[in-house]
Amino acid sequence: MKRIACIVGAVEQPEYRFPENAFVIAADRGYEYLKKHGIYPDLAIGDFDSLGFAPTDVPVIRMPVEKDDTDSMLAAKEALARGYKVFLLYGCAGGDRLSHTIANIQTLHYLASHGAVGFLLDNGTVVTVIRNSKLMFDARESGEISVFCLGADAEGVDISGLKYPLLNGTLTADTPLGAGNSFTGKTSFISVKNGTLCIIWHKDLSDFLYDLTH
Repeated sequence: MKRIACIVGAVEQPEYRFPENAFVIAADRGYEYLKKHGIYPDLAIGDFDSLGFAPTDVPVIRMPVEKDDTDSMLAAKEALARGYKVFLLYGCAGGDRLSHTIANIQTLHYLASHGAVGFLLDNGTVVTVIRNSKLMFDARESGEISVFCLGADAEGVDISGLKYPLLNGTLTADTPLGAGNSFTGKTSFISVKNGTLCIIWHKDLSDFLYDLTH
């Protein structure tokens, strides 16, 4: 079974599900959400400026308010150091704070650059980042999917099985060529030989967790 780390931010949604035996980290005010639902995280980390206090009933890593990393990035780095390679980020889309969403997409980028994979989960939307690798999709997938280049030009991009395929193409950060694609009821994949892609699609959380753990 995959060793999965779950990073929980300031969730405003109804109760989320977590994979069995996952390592659950509360990033600052994520502790409030978990405690509300009777879940004790394996670790709480952050400066706790949003929560207003440092928890005393779970293991804690407390950082100063003036720091270089966001609380979610701190959690990602800590779990990476513990050997985790699959990450689920809950409550990390930022809501009306677009800056938090972008910061957490950068966290996904960091994970991809360090041999791991992360998924940002929010309201039926999944966001991930791949670097010099491939992402497969089952024929059961439906709805819209978009692909964006992060950073330098993404070269050798193959998109197969979607409505708009691409063979050995190049995506750039200044042109949203990969936006608004869709699944077609076929097995599909997105791959990149040299570069980094951000991939966004719609999927029910329960179905996503089932596919991830089976």
